[in-house]
Amino acid sequence: MRPRNGVAAASVKTFVRLVLARDQPLRLSEMARRAPGTNLLAAYEFLDRPYLRADTIAKTSLRSLRGIMTDLVRRVFLKSTVAAASAGVSILGANDRINLAVIGLRGRGRDHMATFSKIPGCRVAAICDIDAGQIGPAQKLLDELHNPPPVVYRDLRRVFESKDIDAVTIATPNHWHALATIWACQAGKDVYVEKPASHSIWEGRRAVEAARKYSRIVQCGMQARSLEHYRRAIELVRNGGIGKVYMAKGLCFKRRLSIGRKPDGPVPAGVDYDLWTGPAAKLPFNPNRFHYNWHWFWNTGNGDIANQGVHEMDIARWGLNKSTAPAKVTSMGGKFVYDDDQETPNTQLAAFNYGDAEQVFEVRGLITGSEGNMVLEEEKHYIGVIFLGSEGYLTVDCNGFQVFMGEKRERTQQVQHVEEEIWSTRPHAENFLKAVRSRNRGDLNCDILEGHISATLCHMANTSYRVGRTLAFDAKGETFGADSEANRYLSREYRAPFRVPSEV
Repeated sequence: MRPRNGVAAASVKTFVRLVLARDQPLRLSEMARRAPGTNLLAAYEFLDRPYLRADTIAKTSLRSLRGIMTDLVRRVFLKSTVAAASAGVSILGANDRINLAVIGLRGRGRDHMATFSKIPGCRVAAICDIDAGQIGPAQKLLDELHNPPPVVYRDLRRVFESKDIDAVTIATPNHWHALATIWACQAGKDVYVEKPASHSIWEGRRAVEAARKYSRIVQCGMQARSLEHYRRAIELVRNGGIGKVYMAKGLCFKRRLSIGRKPDGPVPAGVDYDLWTGPAAKLPFNPNRFHYNWHWFWNTGNGDIANQGVHEMDIARWGLNKSTAPAKVTSMGGKFVYDDDQETPNTQLAAFNYGDAEQVFEVRGLITGSEGNMVLEEEKHYIGVIFLGSEGYLTVDCNGFQVFMGEKRERTQQVQHVEEEIWSTRPHAENFLKAVRSRNRGDLNCDILEGHISATLCHMANTSYRVGRTLAFDAKGETFGADSEANRYLSREYRAPFRVPSEV
């Protein structure tokens, strides 16, 4: 909605003045009583949420409105209309603001809401989750962040149908990542999809194809690509700072406790289990296969190598400057110590042969020590990457990076992270929004293709682990050649109507 002539411009000006002047809660209806003759509803619609229903707007408290207007006057905005200019403030118009939907509202989804809602020019306009129990906490979080009330969805397909949504973030379980990305691209939405980019190699390539076919901006949520100390460390490694690099080793020594054993049971009230299952095989409901623990079952997850581990897998490949998957992989390990429901290994070692260098990855979910002077995280984890060169080595993790040179391994550099928060998502989110505005995928720090390649390494390792032998890989065709046993793991049997299409 655009303000109309001088009357609407006055309404905008009055709305701004009333919101910023008040220190206690004041609803829009009360503001209208105090300013007779002005159309404050039109002003609010113009300034922030043109598609909200009137009854929703009327219930919006000053707490949210003050956050909206404080942001508006604090930021540098484009003067999108003469009316806005006459109101005395620079306002980003509705056509310039990015309206975002967050799909999946637990762990990473909460981080998405907290991150994107704080970025100028972006609104969390909608939220979506198959679990009704996640909606209330998400609404409360956004209210505390002064984000206007979002539209609520239970089915991600309805999100994609909305003409009011510009972009989506996908924080679902892994088995939904590729299909949700494809559907979003087909619907004309830009996408920020959590790692890994896919549940299998084949569907990951289809997600890349969808992004290209529909000219969408798709960022994979491996945020190290946008953090300053990681970028500096990779630049140093690539420029010969530790000599010729012969190995990159990723560590996911993330302490994981046993999940125990639980019987199948009834689907919790408020949960759409059929939609949650989506493209996966539909099994009886079991709480051990549901929230978060789905990571440890092949039907929905890919183990820690593609959970926390895909971050470090990506950083290692980034530092080696490799733009394709390697030609050979071997992986072994097992689920040791625990007698529980988990299917994926809690200890896993993988090695990838690039010809001129080796990439190694290790998962240890049990008690362990450090390697390469890696810094202990949260008093229980060692997570990072070690780059080994002819002249020295570099370790990088979420805290910063260290360089050790020469035969005596003397520490010559120690650089700390510069962001306010360790492992912050904000720089990566800002990078995504920048590309959404520029329409140039080259602006992305982690385009979907990069996410796909790094996820492919994780899937290759898991396939080698599951078949129990070394595998040759055709990086161009993205298959294991004539190895029919290994090729079974390239994709899956999709459940109707949640099928990843061969032609996107």
